[in-house]
Amino acid sequence: MHIPYKGGAAGITDLISGQVQLTMESLNSITPHAKAGRVRGLAVTGPKRSLALPDIPTVAEAGVPGYEATTWTGIVASAGVPRAIVLKLNTALNRAVATPSFKEKLTVIGAEAGGGTPEQFRDLIRSENAKWADVVKRAGAKID
Repeated sequence: MHIPYKGGAAGITDLISGQVQLTMESLNSITPHAKAGRVRGLAVTGPKRSLALPDIPTVAEAGVPGYEATTWTGIVASAGVPRAIVLKLNTALNRAVATPSFKEKLTVIGAEAGGGTPEQFRDLIRSENAKWADVVKRAGAKID
């Protein structure tokens, strides 16, 4: 049975309390609970195992070849920001995410640092939009 939540926190609370038996949640939200033994991870949805939870297989390893659904976070600016400023910010952000302390903080919560060019991020956004638009269309999903 699908139970819609307005956010992950309520779903995690219900999972820990036994009100629901299964949820799909982002690693950065669920990793502390998995590490503490409050929930049991069954699989991660990315293309490779999580650095924070290396004993949990991927969905593909667990028997669904080709399955991949990742979450990502990025920083965006309005379209009118001058390219020179975008590049300066991009350089500073790439430098920050490459530091060992930043990577360590992310790994603790099950996330991994990325980085790249503004064009690579633009391409990721476009690719993800196309992928999930197709999934929604094929599923016939509608907003209630």
